[in-house]
Amino acid sequence: MLILGIETSCDDTAAAVVEDGYRVLSSVVSSQDSVHARYGGVVPELASRRHIEEIIPVVAEALKRAGLELKDIEGISVTQGPGLVGSILVGLSFAKSVSYVRGLPLTGVNHIEAHAHAAFLREGEAFREAPEFPFVALIVSGGHTTLLLLEDYTRYRVLGQTIDDAAGEAFDKVAKLLGLGYPGGAVIDRLAKEGNPLYVEFTRPYMAKGNLDFSFSGIKTAVRNFVGGFKEATPEDSIKDLAASFQEAVVDVLVNKALRALRASGASDLVAAGGVACNSRLRTKLQEAAQKEGVRLFIPPPYFCSDNGAMVAALGFHRLRKGMVASLDLNARPTSDF
Repeated sequence: MLILGIETSCDDTAAAVVEDGYRVLSSVVSSQDSVHARYGGVVPELASRRHIEEIIPVVAEALKRAGLELKDIEGISVTQGPGLVGSILVGLSFAKSVSYVRGLPLTGVNHIEAHAHAAFLREGEAFREAPEFPFVALIVSGGHTTLLLLEDYTRYRVLGQTIDDAAGEAFDKVAKLLGLGYPGGAVIDRLAKEGNPLYVEFTRPYMAKGNLDFSFSGIKTAVRNFVGGFKEATPEDSIKDLAASFQEAVVDVLVNKALRALRASGASDLVAAGGVACNSRLRTKLQEAAQKEGVRLFIPPPYFCSDNGAMVAALGFHRLRKGMVASLDLNARPTSDF
């Protein structure tokens, strides 16, 4: 089954064609980083307008790269939440319009759940090992930090989630505080490689035994308070050390809670996905912890960790196979949400 996946939950306009829920025939992403950089974060109205401009060319390019036409597509999968309401509406409206005109089955998917399905994606004919159910998924991005237990392709339980700032949001806010620009995750990752993670021993928050929720607003505030102690601008030679110290604290919390979730659930496979899963320090510490604990770790390539249409199509394939078809009414109640 050939599924067209459409993703517009935030500021990336993405589309992909995936066969049978795992084989990626094409994946196209149009980034809006340059649009929002001057504001230090995503401006929802600007994101919506850019999605309107990009959705048709992005989908056309995805079909072209797959060597297909719209008549070859057998189903459509689209992100229906969570995310920015205006952005999601663009993708939903487009997907429902195409579904109606072409008579194609449509399913709406949960953006966070879709990230976990990136672990099943394969490019070309090369074999790639996949996680076995049940498995724990650490989904960590700009808007969400969530631990899921996936029991099968379309059934999951939420084990823990952020009560305030997501990890990616904290990265962006700290980068803005240090004058590093937007998006902040990549630049902090780069600078931290040359910094001292022991420069400041920031508190690892919300680490009470048995608690699987996250809180990153305190680390962000701690960085602000530390920087406020300088009489003038933050010394340039301290920025790398601050970046490393902040990053180490966030990564420690993510790794610790992921392992707790595995022990609590009894699962032996761990998936890490979402934009922050591109972070090199997080990848390294997860790999070290997984090896020590005898856990199988699955982290998709960076381009499948960040927002993309392939993960949406992968999950959509399994939903459509089970007859989980969405209504074409734009006001219909979502079929999947937290």
